[in-house]
Amino acid sequence: MSKVVGFIGCGNMGGAMMRGLVKSKLVSPQNIIVGDLNEKRLEQVKKEFGVEITTDNKEVAKKADILILSVKPNIYKIVVDTIKDSVKEDVVVITIAAGKGIEETEELFGKKLKVIKVMPNTPALVGEGMAAICPNERVSKEELEEAVSIFESFGKAEVLDEKYMDGVTAVSGSSPAYVFMFIEAMADAAVLEGIPRTKAYKMAAQAVLGSAKMVLETGKHPAELKDMVCSPAGTTIEAVGVLEERGFRSAVIEAMKACAEKSREMSK
Repeated sequence: MSKVVGFIGCGNMGGAMMRGLVKSKLVSPQNIIVGDLNEKRLEQVKKEFGVEITTDNKEVAKKADILILSVKPNIYKIVVDTIKDSVKEDVVVITIAAGKGIEETEELFGKKLKVIKVMPNTPALVGEGMAAICPNERVSKEELEEAVSIFESFGKAEVLDEKYMDGVTAVSGSSPAYVFMFIEAMADAAVLEGIPRTKAYKMAAQAVLGSAKMVLETGKHPAELKDMVCSPAGTTIEAVGVLEERGFRSAVIEAMKACAEKSREMSK
């Protein structure tokens, strides 16, 4: 990609995106410019990725063909107010700020823009992110493909209508927390059986990673994969029976419903 990609904000998610772009060679470091007020962090990303840095967000806005707003929601309006008169006429604005949608972004810029709302998640930090991508009607097919390629440089991405974003928050945005709790619980049970804790965490985490990979790579229904492990009168079906008895699946579903509802409340 020959376009200039500009980042405003270089926190954990911004850093993960830069790492993916540079590592995949999708964008050369010379075509990436990063703006942030944290000079120490800027020097870190310059040293790690070889990108151009600045403390002047207007400079980023002036140069970027694709402008990624990687800032906290509480300073989103302040940042947009600073750069709205400096962006290129045909810039594609990608916003990953939680609770900041396409319509609000357009209103803050005060003009019609190509806007893409993205909901990434924290596994992007290890190159295994999941991102939901929602473009407005002014984004071309080619520009959307470029956005998808950016997020697929450090994980996977799906294009969805913005009306599904609250559900996305529940199924991928917030779900790493549920998975971490599951891994912790499995490890605790393993420790109860006498397995050293560090080994228990490794074994539980790898089991989750491997299982997820089977779903993604085999294309088989999760229920089919589950049945492959459950021998008649065996150990696994005994455990599954207890999980069903204790409402494992319903607890997950109800938790995700609560998460999505909270997301709807926050975006009002």
